Amino acid sequence: MTAYPSLLALAVLGASAVISGLALLGVRRVRPSAVLMVFAGLAITSGTVLEATGGGYPPRLAFIIGGALLAPLALTAYPALTWRHPVDFVSLVVIGGSGVLAVVWAASDAVATAMVLVIGCSLIAHTWWKIERATDRDRWALKWMALAGSLVLITMFITPFMQLGTVGEVIAYLALGTIAPALYVGVRRPEVVDVRGLMVRLVVFVTAVVGYVALFMTVESLVEILGGRVPPPGTLAIIGALAATTFHPLQVVLRAVVDELLFGARPDPLGAATRVVGHIGDDPVLALRAIREALVLPYCALRLDGKTVAQSGAEVTHTRTLPLSLGPDRSGELAVGLRPGDLTLSAGDSNVLSLVAPLLAQTLRARVLADELRESRGQAITAIEEERRRLRRDLHDGLGARLSGIAFTLDALRNTLPNDSSAAENLLRTLRQETVTAIEDIRGLVYAMRPPALDELGLVTALRQQALALRAPDGTPLRVDLHADRLQALPAAVEVAAYRIVIEALTNVARHSTSTNATVSLTLSDEALEIEITDDGSTGTSWQAGVGITSMGERAAELGGTLSAESTPEGGRVYAVLPTSP
Repeated sequence: MTAYPSLLALAVLGASAVISGLALLGVRRVRPSAVLMVFAGLAITSGTVLEATGGGYPPRLAFIIGGALLAPLALTAYPALTWRHPVDFVSLVVIGGSGVLAVVWAASDAVATAMVLVIGCSLIAHTWWKIERATDRDRWALKWMALAGSLVLITMFITPFMQLGTVGEVIAYLALGTIAPALYVGVRRPEVVDVRGLMVRLVVFVTAVVGYVALFMTVESLVEILGGRVPPPGTLAIIGALAATTFHPLQVVLRAVVDELLFGARPDPLGAATRVVGHIGDDPVLALRAIREALVLPYCALRLDGKTVAQSGAEVTHTRTLPLSLGPDRSGELAVGLRPGDLTLSAGDSNVLSLVAPLLAQTLRARVLADELRESRGQAITAIEEERRRLRRDLHDGLGARLSGIAFTLDALRNTLPNDSSAAENLLRTLRQETVTAIEDIRGLVYAMRPPALDELGLVTALRQQALALRAPDGTPLRVDLHADRLQALPAAVEVAAYRIVIEALTNVARHSTSTNATVSLTLSDEALEIEITDDGSTGTSWQAGVGITSMGERAAELGGTLSAESTPEGGRVYAVLPTSP
């Protein structure tokens, strides 16, 4: 009668096969393997139930049908059933025939054991052959199956050596239970982690364990031979501790050997960092190429606000990212692809990337600033062209037409003067009026470019003078309290923008607010001019971004500044910040 812990582990094994097989039924090409796996799980589960209730021959037969016939056929047909190639056909015949013989001779332990060995060797050889000739998709799936199979083989060799009894059986059954989920992962999520890295780590760990055990047993045997008796527990503890000192170095050496055999020699971190730093410049693509070549990485990319701005190499599935500090408003990161067989970046690679990350951040920040400068230049050129178009239109349609009219009036005056003095006098009056109007047009054009009052009176006095002319719709004067402490000479562009913003804001107060009082505050700091215009009235509704507010915002944005405007029941407020340095 099988122990209950073993029966429980067998039930887990059967349930794992049934659940994983049912989950794979939706994938058409895996369906034959999935059906066989479901029936194998049902056979093992039924054998577990029979063993738990009665025992005898039927449970043994069910276990052999599920474990020696149906499950091996499911693994042979995974991930797709192929039989036309001679190797596939022979493998199916050998594995299926061995399973049938094991079922027929289920009562014989020797026959069953021999058939299981034949099935196991055939499965290993067939899986190896399929991996070598499979497509990328099938190769990933087969590698997941091979990983689980390797874990089972290692467990089968270790548990008898350890003489664990029932515990060993439980461990072996649970290890077998990982095969069906590995089949599911290999088809549904094969790239969830690099299975090659898991395989390499498993091989390195097991080899290191075997080396440790061999060293321990060798030293223990020598001590026993020299001492003539089994060493006491204290001696065994010292031998185990000394042997354990070789475990980690052996893993490091084995990993280096496996890496070099599979992927080539890894770079020296210090030398790689030196080469990378020497190649980082203004071009991020060259910097990424230097990183990729120095660290032997398949892929590198720089991302700004989630978008890739530069990359080098072919993109891979498994990557790791390092954040780059670009300030509070922008986020950047360096993405690097993992080498085949790596689950994460090594300590040396991480150190190199942490050294070059600040330099890459500076490169990316320079790119951001260059893009912003290019955009700003584009906006400035657009604004200049728009202003030129406006001046051309005003000169052509307004002043040009008026001067042409003056010229025609002069021609008429010359023709009329000798014969009709009265008509000539009227023409002179018309001529004078047209000239005065032309002068006013010229002043208007000049004022549109830069208010003359700024040059004549200065910003503060010009604002006070303009504020005296503001009236509410009912004719009530607008009282303006202007504060301008420590206001010294400002750049011309800042001065004009401040003048326009303040006058536009005060005009809005006079037109739309119920207040007849307004306060203007101009504060100059080391880097910016802060402007605040407030009133204690109400517009009755919240402000909408009309022509006036939009115009003020555009003037602030042209200088790289900001502007906010809001209306509350307590009054309105316009606040602008204009940088005073380029």
